[in-house]
Amino acid sequence: MTPAVPSSPHTAQSIAALIDHTILKPEATRQDVARLCQEALTFGFASVCVNPVFTPQVSELLRGSQVKSCAVVGFPLGANQAAVKLFEAQSALRDGAHELDMVIHVGALKIADDQSVSADIRAICDAAHSANAICKVIIETCLLNEEEKVRACRLSATAGADFVKTSTGFNSAGATAADVTLMRTVVGPNIGVKASGGIRSLDDLLKMLDAGATRIGSSNGTKIVEEARSRFASQS
Repeated sequence: MTPAVPSSPHTAQSIAALIDHTILKPEATRQDVARLCQEALTFGFASVCVNPVFTPQVSELLRGSQVKSCAVVGFPLGANQAAVKLFEAQSALRDGAHELDMVIHVGALKIADDQSVSADIRAICDAAHSANAICKVIIETCLLNEEEKVRACRLSATAGADFVKTSTGFNSAGATAADVTLMRTVVGPNIGVKASGGIRSLDDLLKMLDAGATRIGSSNGTKIVEEARSRFASQS
């Protein structure tokens, strides 16, 4: 007799609710963004994550729904002046963003200029929180050694981050389960961990959840949820 396969604790709907449906490529058009918003509404994604120029459009298309409008700040390098990042964040919030994904100044972290890194993060977190929005802090793990990853997570948590996030997806590598586990260990249970970069399948996503992620960034959200529908339906 064939043993029963344990059912997954997840459903396609619960998987969708963890995904920031993302389009950050430079050639994205308003038509691409409109399609993404419609997919997010259809599938029930957590948010639509875009470059700030599209935030007014996304906020309008998602108005009245449970799907959040998410804008990136200082993307993808993080090397903007702190005042420029703050202006960008405040502009996105005025345009209706519910969530901000900011990139730290990686170079400052690497020379242990923790004060400026912390001040940069805190300014964006404070702006987000004053608008009843949340801030996710991208630490770009592929550019950091372990000590730097730990320090980046600690600085983010102390500065008020709601999430720490692995990657922009625009560098040499994306999320790894090992990095997610490390980040979860450092920030503890009360701060989110967002895995982003290279998550293209349901198995990729599940590995990140098992490692401690509570949000997923992907441009392959529809494919992942369709895969979840097929797999989880076969287990019922």
